[in-house]
Amino acid sequence: MPENRFILLEAGASRPTRVPLPPSMTVKAGTDDTEGRFSLMEVVVAQAIPRHVHHVADECVYVLDGELTVEFDDRVQTVTAGQFVLLPHGVPHALRPATTPPPRVLQISSPGGWECFLEDMIENRSEISRGGQLDPVALNRIAAKYRITYEETA
Repeated sequence: MPENRFILLEAGASRPTRVPLPPSMTVKAGTDDTEGRFSLMEVVVAQAIPRHVHHVADECVYVLDGELTVEFDDRVQTVTAGQFVLLPHGVPHALRPATTPPPRVLQISSPGGWECFLEDMIENRSEISRGGQLDPVALNRIAAKYRITYEETA
């Protein structure tokens, strides 16, 4: 029932997750909260997110603070505080911080599931990171479940 799904979070609060996420990732509305329709997170984009494709989910990013570099298809755009970008499913994109401190964003994924993918990444962090960088080959073993593909470089 819709009235049972009302959520009010205090400033800085996060919805519970299956595994603890880093403080730079807070879930405001999880996939279970929205009956799978979307997930909403506040994220500090502290490291580059390699080029990848969401085969099902559209991704929306609203920059709260700082600047975010977005590579979308064959374009590169700097998105600043107050700007919004829609990254539709099926189109390759990458994200990276363009400022110090790194940008803080609201990220919406529709349908939901993004926080579930992040939980799986955290559980497998020693397997997916090489020298402080995400390893796309290892990451794809987890991402496949969520219909996401990271570009693997030679």
